[in-house]
Amino acid sequence: MRQYCFYCRFILVILLSFSFCSNSFADLELGQTAPNIEGSLIDGKPFSLSNDKGKVVLVNFWASWCEPCREEMPAIEAYLKKNKAKGFEVLAITVDKPADMEQAKQIMKNYPFLYAEKNQMNYSGYGRIWRIPSSFIIDKQGILRKNGMTGDPKVDAKVLEEMVTPLLSSQ
Repeated sequence: MRQYCFYCRFILVILLSFSFCSNSFADLELGQTAPNIEGSLIDGKPFSLSNDKGKVVLVNFWASWCEPCREEMPAIEAYLKKNKAKGFEVLAITVDKPADMEQAKQIMKNYPFLYAEKNQMNYSGYGRIWRIPSSFIIDKQGILRKNGMTGDPKVDAKVLEEMVTPLLSSQ
């Protein structure tokens, strides 16, 4: 009987572990409607991804201490400046801890991105963001075209030209 109870507890622990793991990773599928992101930007203005239909949006999760994050920002900025009038937008969400927020704010002063702190945004539909940088690309119809949690995490001029430019010219 004791051995049976041990196995029951063991199986229960395994099942609970899978349950918690599945909640931490969203089932994001390319070609499906992207989950909404909403909250307040750093300047206090409200933001809702669902209000940006008609634009191609790059959602970039980053941190001030992340060197690859900072390395990709100039290419994203250059692409944004060239394509904002065509309907391209960038939302940068920092995952910095409160102690590092001042450094993140200083970095963001150099960039024209919409900018938010993770604690001010609800992005739960994207699961637990464990990999940074992570960039998600959402097309004009609100469809997920790049999942930042899979594939190459790098976003550079080549990736932007290959992935975003066709989306900007599509209806």
